[in-house]
Amino acid sequence: MGELQKLEAVPIQPTERYSEAAFWRKLRRFARMAGREVVEKALWLYYTLKRPETPAWAKRTIVGALVYFILPFDLVADLAPLVGFTDDLSVLLAAIATVAAYITPAIKEQARRKAAEWFGELSPT
Repeated sequence: MGELQKLEAVPIQPTERYSEAAFWRKLRRFARMAGREVVEKALWLYYTLKRPETPAWAKRTIVGALVYFILPFDLVADLAPLVGFTDDLSVLLAAIATVAAYITPAIKEQARRKAAEWFGELSPT
């Protein structure tokens, strides 16, 4: 309980915690463990964030989701087998639903290509 209170007492400013370097470091380090779906969704948001056409409110939403993804403490520990990234995926999906109008087919393709570099191509089903 004391640890939880300490975490709640520390205000987290998304702009202070998000950096491209931290995003790429986390993604590279945990890509295999997180799985292709989490990686692609994080990349959708990252590439949408980089577009100048994305409005400021959408960028704030994206940064909030990516900060949650980057932070070392989660509701569910990232190292927990099978469930470690479910909370991260939930946060990413909520942000995607909020900014979906700005996630273009080109962004999805760019993310798919990057994920293919790391995971290989998807098998046709």
